[in-house]
Amino acid sequence: MRDLLHAAADHAADHLEGQGDRPIGPASSSADLLGVLDVPLPEGPADPQGVLDDLVRDAAPGLTGFGSPRFFGWVIGGALPASLAADWMVGAWDQNAGGATIAPAVAAIEEVAGKWVVDVLGLPEATSFGFVTGCQMAHVTALAAARGEVLRRAGWDVERDGLPGAPRIRVLAGAERHVTVDRALRLLGLGTASVEEVEADASGAMDAGALRAALASVDGPCIVVAQAGNVNTGAVDPMPDVCAAAREAGAWVHVDGAFGLWAAARPRRRALVAGVEAADSWATDGHKWLNVPYDCGIALVADAAAHQRAMTAAAAYIADAAGAGAARDPLVFNSEFSRRARGVPVYAALRSLGRAGVAELVDRLCDCADRFAERLGAEPGVQVLAHALNQVLVRFGDDDEATDAVLGAVQREGTCFMSGTVWRGRHAMRISVSNWQTTLEDVDRSIEAVLAARDAVAPAPAAR
Repeated sequence: MRDLLHAAADHAADHLEGQGDRPIGPASSSADLLGVLDVPLPEGPADPQGVLDDLVRDAAPGLTGFGSPRFFGWVIGGALPASLAADWMVGAWDQNAGGATIAPAVAAIEEVAGKWVVDVLGLPEATSFGFVTGCQMAHVTALAAARGEVLRRAGWDVERDGLPGAPRIRVLAGAERHVTVDRALRLLGLGTASVEEVEADASGAMDAGALRAALASVDGPCIVVAQAGNVNTGAVDPMPDVCAAAREAGAWVHVDGAFGLWAAARPRRRALVAGVEAADSWATDGHKWLNVPYDCGIALVADAAAHQRAMTAAAAYIADAAGAGAARDPLVFNSEFSRRARGVPVYAALRSLGRAGVAELVDRLCDCADRFAERLGAEPGVQVLAHALNQVLVRFGDDDEATDAVLGAVQREGTCFMSGTVWRGRHAMRISVSNWQTTLEDVDRSIEAVLAARDAVAPAPAAR
């Protein structure tokens, strides 16, 4: 076992140390890789070392350099050294983190990690939390608490009686909400037809006046879904106005803060999410700006009782043998029975960074996004469509084809990697700065690669 794990560590180190030299995008498609990996199931055992070596060799052409400081696709962070090492220990310990009785060390670690997250994000001290797979399940968890509480206020026990016959829940959400919100509503039985879209402003943030007008007709259970960090533009909904209007109407406010919620960790950026602490629940990711390995989402709920009512589970065979002195039991705050110890890498990341380190990370990545916007926006024929937090939308020329061509050339060349999107009907290059290693030097090198790609496929017009 020791030799095998040393070999795995060497393979991992080779992969990480080589990221600066390899093209960032994958060299092979999944269809190509199936031609190598899809072999008949062996009839008998194989040497574990040989299996590992073959797996590393065969997978290499299809790996994307998510850990590179010049990966700017989607909103994907890397893995801080402490969080990666802790994640390896999670695999070695192989603890079922579902409950405190069977995994007391993990329960204690996650209790501290959750409290640290609440503190760093500036949320109410009594906020409860659950470590889940990502923002998708964080939405499901928090909105389950919201569903239960708004129906409880209307005299209906959805945890006992289900949704048939329950009062209708209205869901007010911004027109540019993330798709995971709609899927969460489907999974919770509310359906996408429950959503009433609230107009967004030019930046993609919810229009507070439009929300207040929609809330004026609310006379029953209602959930408002706000956003801290538009997935394209980085825009943040006007939280003080959103929360005040919702509270007047008796509505629950849930915040999609997949990455933007972390702006609260930096005093210089905190004003961007001012007022978010007045919401009732929040969803965020650890594998974005906090840079812990996949997968890690965090559901946060101000009303711990509502959170627990929605998620609790009990059985005689898992009774708390540790007694009243046991740590907080994760089982009653998460949607899973059997669960990986996702909070352990979060604990390691936060302990290694400290409050100042988290603030520096957030600030530096926002500064890097600012650099992209400033330098690219100054180029003839390049238009910055939107920019906030760590997100930048860029368009080349006057049509979609030019932008798509530049994006494709950048991805093929390999110095950096950006993803594409469509915003307000126009194709754009989407730059998401999320990796803990990214510096202004990485940005400058990437800008040169982008401009070289632009000149190769669509030469820049002369400056006026």
